[in-house]
Amino acid sequence: MKTRTWESDEVDSEESGGPGISRRVMLSRSAATMSLLVPNYAFSEDRIEQARVAIAKLAGDRVLEERGITLKTPAIAENGNTVPVSIEVDVPFTPARYVKAIHLFAEQNPSPEIASFFFTPANVIASVSTRIRLAKTQRVIAIAELSDGGALTAANDVKVTIGGCGG
Repeated sequence: MKTRTWESDEVDSEESGGPGISRRVMLSRSAATMSLLVPNYAFSEDRIEQARVAIAKLAGDRVLEERGITLKTPAIAENGNTVPVSIEVDVPFTPARYVKAIHLFAEQNPSPEIASFFFTPANVIASVSTRIRLAKTQRVIAIAELSDGGALTAANDVKVTIGGCGG
C-alpha cells in the first residue's frame, strides 16, 4: 500500500510506520480546515460594520434617542425565514411633528437594511408589523425619523436556530 506524505513522495505504509497519513499531512489539513472558519468571523465583523455605516448615514449628525419606540421581536426564532416583527412609535401626530419613516436593520444579514416604512400626518399613528428573514442570531434595530429632525431607536437581540438567508 502506498501513502502520500506532505512532500508528495510516495512511500510504503510499512516504511512510514503503518497505514494512514503522516503527521505533517494531518497538521496541514487541520490548518487548512481552520483557515476556512476565520473568514466567517471576518464576514460577520464586516456585516456589523456595514450595518453601522448604513445607520450612521441615515442618522447623520442627529442623536438617536432610545425612547418612544417599541420594537417587538421574539427572543428565539425557530426559523430565520419568518421572524415576526412589530414596531410602534409613541409620538402624537400633528402637522408640525409626526413620524416620517421607520427603518429596520439587521446587523448580520447579507444586506443589513431590511425595510423602510413611510408616513404622513394623515396616518395618525406609526405602527407596522411584518415578517423578516434573519441569516443567524443577531441584533435587529428600528429607527424612527421624525419630521422635526429628531430620531428614535430601539434594538432587540434575536436568537435564530435555523438561518433564513443562506448564511
